[in-house]
Amino acid sequence: MKESIYGNHYAALEKSADELSESVAEIRQELSEKLGMDPVEHYLIRIKGEDSMREKCRRKGLPETTESALGIIKDAIGARIVCAFVDDLYTIKDYLKNSGRFEVIEEKDYIRHAKPNGYRSYHMILKIRGMYYAEIQLRTISMDTWAALEHHMKYKKEIGSQTELIVSELKRCADELASTDLSMQTIRDMIFEEDHELL
Repeated sequence: MKESIYGNHYAALEKSADELSESVAEIRQELSEKLGMDPVEHYLIRIKGEDSMREKCRRKGLPETTESALGIIKDAIGARIVCAFVDDLYTIKDYLKNSGRFEVIEEKDYIRHAKPNGYRSYHMILKIRGMYYAEIQLRTISMDTWAALEHHMKYKKEIGSQTELIVSELKRCADELASTDLSMQTIRDMIFEEDHELL
Protein backbone atom coordinates (compact mmCIF):
# COMPACT_ATOMS: atom_id res chain seq x y z
CA MET A 1 0.00 0.00 0.00
CA LYS A 2 1.35 3.39 -1.05
CA GLU A 3 2.25 5.70 1.86
CA SER A 4 0.03 8.77 2.26
CA ILE A 5 1.37 11.91 0.60
CA TYR A 6 0.43 13.65 3.86
CA GLY A 7 2.71 11.37 5.88
CA ASN A 8 1.56 11.27 9.50
CA HIS A 9 -0.10 14.71 9.27
CA TYR A 10 -3.62 13.68 8.23
CA ALA A 11 -5.11 13.75 11.74
CA ALA A 12 -3.57 17.19 12.36
CA LEU A 13 -4.99 18.40 9.02
CA GLU A 14 -8.43 17.24 10.15
CA LYS A 15 -8.05 19.15 13.44
CA SER A 16 -6.98 22.25 11.52
CA ALA A 17 -10.01 21.94 9.23
CA ASP A 18 -12.21 21.60 12.33
CA GLU A 19 -10.64 24.74 13.81
CA LEU A 20 -11.44 26.68 10.64
CA SER A 21 -15.01 25.35 10.66
CA GLU A 22 -15.42 26.42 14.29
CA SER A 23 -14.29 29.93 13.39
CA VAL A 24 -16.73 30.11 10.49
CA ALA A 25 -19.54 28.88 12.77
CA GLU A 26 -18.69 31.58 15.35
CA ILE A 27 -18.68 34.27 12.64
CA ARG A 28 -22.05 33.05 11.35
CA GLN A 29 -23.49 33.12 14.86
CA GLU A 30 -22.23 36.64 15.57
CA LEU A 31 -23.43 38.01 12.24
CA SER A 32 -26.79 36.23 12.57
CA GLU A 33 -27.36 38.02 15.88
CA LYS A 34 -26.30 41.34 14.35
CA LEU A 35 -28.18 41.04 11.03
CA GLY A 36 -31.11 38.89 12.12
CA MET A 37 -30.18 36.28 9.49
CA ASP A 38 -27.34 33.88 8.72
CA PRO A 39 -25.27 35.51 5.94
CA VAL A 40 -23.86 32.14 4.79
CA GLU A 41 -25.99 30.16 2.35
CA HIS A 42 -23.67 27.17 2.47
CA TYR A 43 -20.21 26.24 3.61
CA LEU A 44 -18.04 23.37 2.39
CA ILE A 45 -14.66 22.18 3.60
CA ARG A 46 -12.47 19.30 2.46
CA ILE A 47 -8.96 17.92 2.67
CA LYS A 48 -7.66 17.40 -0.86
CA GLY A 49 -7.75 13.72 -1.79
CA GLU A 50 -4.54 11.74 -2.19
CA ASP A 51 -4.93 11.31 -5.96
CA SER A 52 -5.79 14.98 -6.50
CA MET A 53 -2.79 16.15 -4.48
CA ARG A 54 -0.42 13.78 -6.31
CA GLU A 55 -1.81 14.92 -9.65
CA LYS A 56 -1.31 18.57 -8.66
CA CYS A 57 2.30 17.85 -7.67
CA ARG A 58 2.90 16.27 -11.09
CA ARG A 59 1.22 19.18 -12.87
CA LYS A 60 3.47 21.64 -11.06
CA GLY A 61 6.60 19.55 -11.64
CA LEU A 62 7.01 18.84 -7.93
CA PRO A 63 8.04 15.57 -6.28
CA GLU A 64 5.11 13.66 -4.77
CA THR A 65 6.24 14.24 -1.20
CA THR A 66 4.75 15.45 2.08
CA GLU A 67 6.91 18.58 1.82
CA SER A 68 5.37 19.41 -1.58
CA ALA A 69 1.82 18.68 -0.39
CA LEU A 70 2.02 20.67 2.84
CA GLY A 71 4.84 23.17 2.32
CA ILE A 72 4.71 24.25 -1.32
CA ILE A 73 1.13 23.61 -2.45
CA LYS A 74 -1.16 25.70 -0.30
CA ASP A 75 -4.59 24.10 -0.63
CA ALA A 76 -4.37 20.80 1.25
CA ILE A 77 -7.36 22.21 3.15
CA GLY A 78 -9.95 23.91 0.96
CA ALA A 79 -13.06 25.77 2.07
CA ARG A 80 -15.83 27.53 0.17
CA ILE A 81 -18.12 30.06 1.82
CA VAL A 82 -21.14 31.03 -0.25
CA CYS A 83 -23.30 34.04 0.62
CA ALA A 84 -26.27 35.77 -0.99
CA PHE A 85 -24.70 39.24 -0.90
CA VAL A 86 -21.30 40.62 -1.87
CA ASP A 87 -20.89 42.77 1.26
CA ASP A 88 -21.24 39.67 3.45
CA LEU A 89 -18.23 38.10 1.73
CA TYR A 90 -16.04 41.05 2.64
CA THR A 91 -17.42 41.10 6.19
CA ILE A 92 -16.58 37.41 6.68
CA LYS A 93 -13.16 37.96 5.10
CA ASP A 94 -12.46 40.75 7.62
CA TYR A 95 -13.62 38.57 10.53
CA LEU A 96 -11.27 35.76 9.46
CA LYS A 97 -8.36 38.20 9.09
CA ASN A 98 -8.98 39.85 12.45
CA SER A 99 -9.81 36.71 14.44
CA GLY A 100 -6.20 36.31 15.57
CA ARG A 101 -6.47 32.57 14.95
CA PHE A 102 -4.90 32.46 11.51
CA GLU A 103 -1.98 33.94 9.63
CA VAL A 104 -3.05 35.47 6.31
CA ILE A 105 -0.53 34.40 3.68
CA GLU A 106 -2.20 35.70 0.53
CA GLU A 107 -5.35 37.43 -0.69
CA LYS A 108 -6.66 37.76 -4.24
CA ASP A 109 -9.76 39.79 -4.98
CA TYR A 110 -11.27 38.38 -8.16
CA ILE A 111 -14.54 40.17 -7.38
CA ARG A 112 -13.27 43.72 -7.86
CA HIS A 113 -10.68 42.47 -10.37
CA ALA A 114 -12.36 39.62 -12.26
CA LYS A 115 -10.30 37.23 -14.34
CA PRO A 116 -10.48 37.80 -18.12
CA ASN A 117 -12.91 34.87 -18.52
CA GLY A 118 -15.34 36.46 -16.03
CA TYR A 119 -14.42 34.37 -12.95
CA ARG A 120 -15.22 36.16 -9.70
CA SER A 121 -14.38 35.05 -6.17
CA TYR A 122 -12.37 36.25 -3.16
CA HIS A 123 -9.45 33.94 -2.40
CA MET A 124 -7.49 33.76 0.84
CA ILE A 125 -4.63 31.50 1.86
CA LEU A 126 -4.56 31.07 5.64
CA LYS A 127 -2.02 29.29 7.79
CA ILE A 128 -3.62 27.31 10.60
CA ARG A 129 -1.81 26.34 13.81
CA GLY A 130 1.30 27.91 12.29
CA MET A 131 1.70 24.87 10.09
CA TYR A 132 -1.08 23.95 7.65
CA TYR A 133 -2.36 25.95 4.69
CA ALA A 134 -6.00 26.41 3.78
CA GLU A 135 -7.39 28.04 0.66
CA ILE A 136 -10.66 29.89 1.26
CA GLN A 137 -12.98 30.84 -1.60
CA LEU A 138 -15.69 33.38 -0.80
CA ARG A 139 -18.46 33.66 -3.41
CA THR A 140 -22.02 34.77 -3.89
CA ILE A 141 -24.56 32.16 -5.02
CA SER A 142 -24.38 33.43 -8.60
CA MET A 143 -20.55 33.40 -8.62
CA ASP A 144 -20.60 29.83 -7.32
CA THR A 145 -23.13 28.67 -9.93
CA TRP A 146 -21.10 30.30 -12.71
CA ALA A 147 -17.85 28.71 -11.44
CA ALA A 148 -19.50 25.26 -11.42
CA LEU A 149 -20.58 25.70 -15.05
CA GLU A 150 -17.15 26.95 -16.10
CA HIS A 151 -15.57 23.97 -14.31
CA HIS A 152 -17.75 21.57 -16.34
CA MET A 153 -16.63 23.23 -19.56
CA LYS A 154 -12.96 23.12 -18.57
CA TYR A 155 -13.02 19.37 -17.96
CA LYS A 156 -15.29 18.44 -20.85
CA LYS A 157 -13.01 16.85 -23.41
CA GLU A 158 -15.04 17.43 -26.57
CA ILE A 159 -16.81 20.73 -27.11
CA GLY A 160 -15.37 21.26 -30.58
CA SER A 161 -16.71 24.08 -32.74
CA GLN A 162 -18.84 25.45 -29.88
CA THR A 163 -15.87 26.37 -27.66
CA GLU A 164 -15.54 30.00 -28.73
CA LEU A 165 -19.28 30.65 -28.45
CA ILE A 166 -19.48 28.96 -25.02
CA VAL A 167 -16.53 30.99 -23.69
CA SER A 168 -18.13 34.19 -25.00
CA GLU A 169 -21.52 33.31 -23.47
CA LEU A 170 -19.93 32.42 -20.13
CA LYS A 171 -18.19 35.81 -20.05
CA ARG A 172 -21.47 37.57 -20.87
CA CYS A 173 -23.28 35.64 -18.12
CA ALA A 174 -20.52 36.45 -15.61
CA ASP A 175 -20.90 40.18 -16.31
CA GLU A 176 -24.70 40.01 -16.09
CA LEU A 177 -24.53 38.08 -12.82
CA ALA A 178 -22.06 40.62 -11.37
CA SER A 179 -24.50 43.40 -12.28
CA THR A 180 -27.35 41.46 -10.65
CA ASP A 181 -25.26 40.90 -7.49
CA LEU A 182 -24.70 44.66 -7.31
CA SER A 183 -28.41 45.38 -7.76
CA MET A 184 -29.36 42.82 -5.10
CA GLN A 185 -26.88 44.37 -2.68
CA THR A 186 -28.33 47.83 -3.36
CA ILE A 187 -31.88 46.60 -2.73
CA ARG A 188 -30.85 44.94 0.54
CA ASP A 189 -29.07 48.11 1.66
CA MET A 190 -32.25 50.11 0.93
CA ILE A 191 -34.35 47.64 2.97
CA PHE A 192 -31.91 47.81 5.90
CA GLU A 193 -31.83 51.61 5.68
CA GLU A 194 -35.64 51.68 5.75
CA ASP A 195 -35.68 49.38 8.80
CA HIS A 196 -33.12 51.61 10.55
CA GLU A 197 -35.21 54.73 9.89
CA LEU A 198 -38.32 53.01 11.28
CA LEU A 199 -36.42 52.25 14.50
